[in-house]
Formats: sequence, structure tokens, C-alpha cells
Amino acid sequence: MNRFIVALLIGMACAPTAWSALKVGDKAPDFSTEATLAGKPFKFSLADALKKGPVVLYFYPAAFTPGCTVEAHEFAEATDKFKALGATVIGVSHDKIDVLNRFSVQECRNKFAVAADPEKKITTAYDAVLFIKPEYANRTSYVISPEGKIIYEYTAMSPDKHVANTMAAVQAWVTAHPH
Repeated sequence: MNRFIVALLIGMACAPTAWSALKVGDKAPDFSTEATLAGKPFKFSLADALKKGPVVLYFYPAAFTPGCTVEAHEFAEATDKFKALGATVIGVSHDKIDVLNRFSVQECRNKFAVAADPEKKITTAYDAVLFIKPEYANRTSYVISPEGKIIYEYTAMSPDKHVANTMAAVQAWVTAHPH
């Protein structure tokens, strides 16, 4: 067998968490970071957002790329429904805040916040680093309960099902936890 393939297989066996998302039931790593909504920067705190209800935290590779733009549009269209269910939506990428200020207006349509993670600390904590291009986040979506537990995880490079899947998870949680 080719030495490269052997080395790759050994590496994958020795470090499976480098390529796998957090699992349902795991405690969500707390974080605060610079974010922007409607082009206005602010400090986002996961702990503060969870006091209001579940959080839909989604990671995406880069602002203004085709798949990430589609995903942002879909989350923007669904934001009012997420809010009606008591959920907060926040997107995270490696982009700097000046890029995200524009992305939040143009592609997120002033509907939900996006957070800057240029050093990939949050992305790494959530095991959402893109294996083949570690400078980027993998397209991974989480739903986090107000208690800080992962209640849903979905990873797929196609943006197609992230909104529908996280919406279903939030709706299921709300149904199981009536006020």
C-alpha cells in the first residue's frame, strides 16, 4: 500500500475527533466573540443567548462564497420562524469582522448575526474544522439547548438541509419543553 495512504489511515485512527463534530448530549463549549448584525458589530455571548432559548450555531467556510451565500439566504428567510420558537441563530466563520459587516447586510439580510473566528478557536472547540482545508470551517450546524447541551448536529458541505434540519430540531425541542 502507498506510504501516503498508510500515513493518512494511521493519522485518522489516532485523531478521530479532528474530523468529527460534537455529538448530541455533549456540553456545548461556551464562547464570546465579536459578531455583527445588520453591519453593526457587538459582543456575542453564547451563555447570554442561551438564557433566551435554544441557539442554532452554524459554521460555514467563508463569507461571499456560493454555498455560504445560499445558506445565509436560507437562514435569513427562516430567522423569523426561529425567533417565534424562541431560538437565536448565529453563523461562525474565519472571516474578519469587516468582511462580516458586509456579509451580515448583503447575504444575511440584516436578519441574524454572524461571528468572527479568525483564529478558529470556536471552530476548533466545536470540532468544525474542515479536514481537507483546515483554514476553513466545515459546514456544521448545531442546536444547543438552553442548558448548554448539544441537542442536534448536522455536517454536510451542501447547504441544502441545514436550515430545515435545525428548524425541525428546534421545533422538536420546543414541543418537548412547553413553557
